[in-house]
Amino acid sequence: MPELPEVETVLRGLKARALGRRVLNVEVRHLGAIAGSAEDFARHLEGRSIVALERKGKALAIALAAPDGQPSSYLLIRLGMTGQVTVHPTLAPLEPHTHVRIGLEGGKEEIRFRDPRRFGRLRCSTREGLEEVFGKLGPDAQQITQEEFLQAMRGRRGAIKNWLMNQALLSGLGNIYADEALFVARIHPLAQVARISVARARALYRAVKQVLTRAVELQGTSFRDYIDIEGRPGGYWPRLRVYQRTGAACRRCQTRIRRIVIAGRSSHFCPRCQPRPRQVAHMRGPRK
Repeated sequence: MPELPEVETVLRGLKARALGRRVLNVEVRHLGAIAGSAEDFARHLEGRSIVALERKGKALAIALAAPDGQPSSYLLIRLGMTGQVTVHPTLAPLEPHTHVRIGLEGGKEEIRFRDPRRFGRLRCSTREGLEEVFGKLGPDAQQITQEEFLQAMRGRRGAIKNWLMNQALLSGLGNIYADEALFVARIHPLAQVARISVARARALYRAVKQVLTRAVELQGTSFRDYIDIEGRPGGYWPRLRVYQRTGAACRRCQTRIRRIVIAGRSSHFCPRCQPRPRQVAHMRGPRK
């Protein structure tokens, strides 16, 4: 599933290719990809110019202004598990599962939304609606300060891996970068949040920032579906230390990477670099 680095890469690509351009036309090819009717969706986009882009966590918003001074509309994009946003020549062949086409000024290029598994969603919103969506998310993992990070950890129960992925507490991290940050900080994924020392919490904060910064620089991680605005895969995959490397040698100590399931989700770690604490959070579901 695309996480913060992948969504940030899409945002930067749209800034380079679509910022300042007017939307000429909209074609909704699958109603399940949007919220509301196709007519209302097109009405909120057509004739408006792309004037800004915003992101919080994994949520991306495109601001569109009308030439007559009407309030800006916002196109909110959730990529879900397999969503892709790309800019293509208008006459380029359509790939399967292309659900929405947004024609751009000049008539030669368009933004396309493709989503094989259909968990992604596009919706038009007012500023108030956008703020309501963003308001339900915790601080952005790339923008959060160290003090905010430490404060968000205080008094929390459960496994640190679950805390990192709780979008209401810290937005933007998923399985990939949570596993990677915990490895860098040398913290076991089942460590109890409340029992992590301030020093180790600070190390985790630095690890989150380090991992996200490098992943954004390399335009994210691609396994199957994620591509950037130009259709290229992300470049972070070869640098993964633990995620999806079960049984492989740790890049730091050569111990075999292990995998466990926490609350139904896979977690990857090095048992030597990330030793299991004496007291761990309760692990729901079968061990793997």
